[in-house]
Amino acid sequence: MALQAAAASSGKVVIRNIGLMLSGDIDQPILQADTLVIHDGVITAIGRLADVDVSEPTTLIDARGTCLAPGLIDSHTHPVFGDWTPRQNQIGWIDSCMHGGVTTMISAGEVHLPGRPKDIVGLKAFAVTAQRAFEGMRASGVGGGVKVLAGAPVIEQGMVEEDFAELARNGVKLLGEVGLGSVKAGNQAAQMVGWARKYGIQSTIHTGGPSIPGSGLIDADVVLEADADVIGHINGGHTSLPYKQVCTLCEKSSRAIEIVHNGNERIGILTARHAMELKCPHRVILGTDSPAGSGVQPLGMLRLIALISSMADIPAEIVFGFATGNIARMRGLPQGLIEVGRPADFVLMDRAQHSAGTTLLESVELGDIPGVGMVIIDGIVRCQRSRNTPPASEVPVILAHA
Repeated sequence: MALQAAAASSGKVVIRNIGLMLSGDIDQPILQADTLVIHDGVITAIGRLADVDVSEPTTLIDARGTCLAPGLIDSHTHPVFGDWTPRQNQIGWIDSCMHGGVTTMISAGEVHLPGRPKDIVGLKAFAVTAQRAFEGMRASGVGGGVKVLAGAPVIEQGMVEEDFAELARNGVKLLGEVGLGSVKAGNQAAQMVGWARKYGIQSTIHTGGPSIPGSGLIDADVVLEADADVIGHINGGHTSLPYKQVCTLCEKSSRAIEIVHNGNERIGILTARHAMELKCPHRVILGTDSPAGSGVQPLGMLRLIALISSMADIPAEIVFGFATGNIARMRGLPQGLIEVGRPADFVLMDRAQHSAGTTLLESVELGDIPGVGMVIIDGIVRCQRSRNTPPASEVPVILAHA
């Protein structure tokens, strides 16, 4: 059956026969519900089939006992323009990640643009252009309709408070990784992060060794002094700080702890464990830090979830929350949680065929990535069986579509 046009309204969508519903909220990760109703891209009812109005849907989906979860949010990406990355000269990488369950991407800076402007006028213009372009791309459905939150300028020396006010007035809501430009000292970064925060712009700081030409080591002292909203790739992108410094950041900062796929896997696992020991799992968020020198990972978010769950011994439903609801709350996003009034962005998945796990959650806890059977953004089916994941044991079907 043909999928709906990207710019269309979803109408009324009913998803029934859901075998497992993950909320994205790590305080209540599993919902006791098997049916979900959507009106024009927004969740309007969650519950048991007999208790919700499922009459006259525009689209009726039988989940066939599979798991419905919030669409994954990649907290750390480096888009440039459209569904192409000059870093790897690869077309279609965003759409490919959508086939891995990703429905939202957050830019940590459009740093891979050849000749990226570093003068203050140029970097502001580039940020506004990227913000506008990706907003328009989302509406057109390019990249599978993934919501790419972009326009994240890399701060440079010489910027003043009015520059941040101007960026905010023009719709910029993010800073690129602090430390990828000429601002590397903690006190200077702290002043600019404070200006950004004053005008509602969220900041992320590079953590660890250099990743691209022009970047440098950002150690724990600088991270603490800068006090950015997100401790970007705390497990390195790619080179991690010593674990003792990582522990210091977990213990002395109250900011988001971001673990990425393209970082040091050992440190990522240890960090997740340490956050659980410190009883601050709500601070843990996940991303891929891609595109990067190591390439594009369409299944990077699922791989990271399986890695952390299996190796850090954290229940899979909690780790899925690291990749959805935790990010939604840390970054002030409406999507990422299964609640009435939230955007209808979902991934439906099941255990991979022949996984040793008998359920989806058990299979992830054993280290297997699930099979994606359907991705829905704003209530509209964007893909059915994923072209990238292993085949799921069961997949949802569209029973009726007006």
